Amino acid sequence: MKKVLLTSTALVMTAGVAAAEPSISASAELSYGNFGTGLTASGSLVAGGTVPDASWSSTADLTVSGEGGGGSMTYSASLEFDEGGDGPDMGPFSVSTSGLTFLYDENAIGGIATTATAADATSGDAGGTAVAADVDGEDNNHGDYKISYAAGGLSASYTVDTDTDDTLVNLGYAAGDLTVGIAMLDECDNLAGAANCDKTTTSVGYVMGDATISLSADDADDWDASVAYVSGSTTMTVATDENSIYSVALAYASGDMSFTARQEFGGTAAGDSETEFGLSYAAGDMTFSAKYDSGQVDHFGDEAQTLISASYAMDGATLAAQATDQDEVNVSMSFSF
Repeated sequence: MKKVLLTSTALVMTAGVAAAEPSISASAELSYGNFGTGLTASGSLVAGGTVPDASWSSTADLTVSGEGGGGSMTYSASLEFDEGGDGPDMGPFSVSTSGLTFLYDENAIGGIATTATAADATSGDAGGTAVAADVDGEDNNHGDYKISYAAGGLSASYTVDTDTDDTLVNLGYAAGDLTVGIAMLDECDNLAGAANCDKTTTSVGYVMGDATISLSADDADDWDASVAYVSGSTTMTVATDENSIYSVALAYASGDMSFTARQEFGGTAAGDSETEFGLSYAAGDMTFSAKYDSGQVDHFGDEAQTLISASYAMDGATLAAQATDQDEVNVSMSFSF
């Protein structure tokens, strides 16, 4: 109820003299398939479960949003409803003035990742034993609110996950072709006793003509270095890290077609050598893509080792089909109104 009242108040605020009319958007999807996610098969309570038979499912979303403000302040908020009937839920709520911004978006702000739990991976409920982030294939955005400031080339932000009191502080500076950043992450409240739960990372980037040099290192002795070079429609990237794992990546785009390839080698573990490639084609209302990643063995859904996708837009609706090397299929029809 508190969330509903806060968001409703925000929407009333935006209906004032300086506000635009509230907007309403909606979407719906009907699908048939058995797609899992990450390391978890569809319908499975544990990672690596057996892929079940395909079944029907549907989703529907309705969003009411508004924004407003004047010369010194801007603000926006939204209400979100879905097919679960648990709404309305609060969407992103933000207030900005003089370069300072406050953003609230529960479990949707990036940077804080290790708040997944075993119960989250199976039922979506809170609690359970802490497990590695992204074990269920979901995104790693668990921050609840962020305070940020930007002026000239200087930027700063402070992100908090209210469920765990984990925090992330980001500082950045940009001057011409040079960028410098510092990120201070504290996830020790959630993962007490875990290694590297409190970590500071420094990064530097420099653009030199068609080449971009990137370096980053943290106080746990992890580091990454890369050089990307752009020539016409082709981008080549060479990278390495503290484990002496090297990679060479190539990306090429021409007209309706694009191609990517990446080879990773070196290191000491058997899994340190990986091969990746992808091909995509888009022409008018039709799209097609195929991707392969040898490092995604035993993954499901969009993160499977091999994924084939095709879609066709017709009269405002989109028909899509996907298949993986895990005997998964997904066929859907979606539209917005």
